[in-house]
Amino acid sequence: MREDMKKWLLGLPLVLISVFIWLPLWMLISGTFMGGAELSENLAPVLEGRGGTAVWPVMARYPTLAAYVELLLDTPQFFTVFWNSCRQVFPIILGHVLLGAPAAWAFAKFHFRGKKILYTLYIVLMLMPFQVTMVSSYLVLNKLGLIDTVWAVILPGAASTLPVFIMTRFFMDIPEAVMEAAAVDGASSFQTFLRFGLPLGAPGILSAVVLGFLEYWNAIEAPQAFLKNQALWPLSLYMSNITADNAGVSLIASLITLMPPLLIFLSGQKYLEQGIISSGMKD
Repeated sequence: MREDMKKWLLGLPLVLISVFIWLPLWMLISGTFMGGAELSENLAPVLEGRGGTAVWPVMARYPTLAAYVELLLDTPQFFTVFWNSCRQVFPIILGHVLLGAPAAWAFAKFHFRGKKILYTLYIVLMLMPFQVTMVSSYLVLNKLGLIDTVWAVILPGAASTLPVFIMTRFFMDIPEAVMEAAAVDGASSFQTFLRFGLPLGAPGILSAVVLGFLEYWNAIEAPQAFLKNQALWPLSLYMSNITADNAGVSLIASLITLMPPLLIFLSGQKYLEQGIISSGMKD
């Protein structure tokens, strides 16, 4: 009896926390079925600065799909910004793998002069917020003529140091015996990396991919700083201006925007957990 009581007491806070976390998502989903008049009435105190308190019913009083129709059939701009997000984020993730994995393998398995200094520099750059490097990045990109192009977002993102840090921790776990066996078989350093490093370090690579996707899919600062042409803006900037008139469309756009990172997270959750544990517990 006491054991059941302890489990109940431990489980109750978790249930309350889950409800608190899922409540905004439920509000988002229920809001997509509200009509414009109902949303305006509920959100007017917040969005229009009127007196009073905003209210949010558990369910829409008069459910409608009008906002879905407006977004998916009458708002071609949404598909443009969705495509902008895809063509910016996926090349960045590809860059994380093509640039980050070899660099991480070198830090984990090779010994060369200045290795510790260079790796420390990587860590320092990883810890720097975007605001610190924004001006210097802008000056370099402007000199290269890349401002107001998708490459202004892709190139700095692809060269991020965080994936290198995560993958390095995983590559360090690969036993030295594997390297020695590969050398005995006559494999070159590059062949060892391809045949053994990539398969054995796959959890770290996938962990970096998941984290990178979650970060850059929701990125705001870099696109806003480097892209003046709104036709190049990604989804994260499309929903920056929410008013009572477009609240329904914005809620649906938010829900659709949530789907790709949610699917990526669910499919790579195991590897993401391994990456967090690995980067936090190893020396």
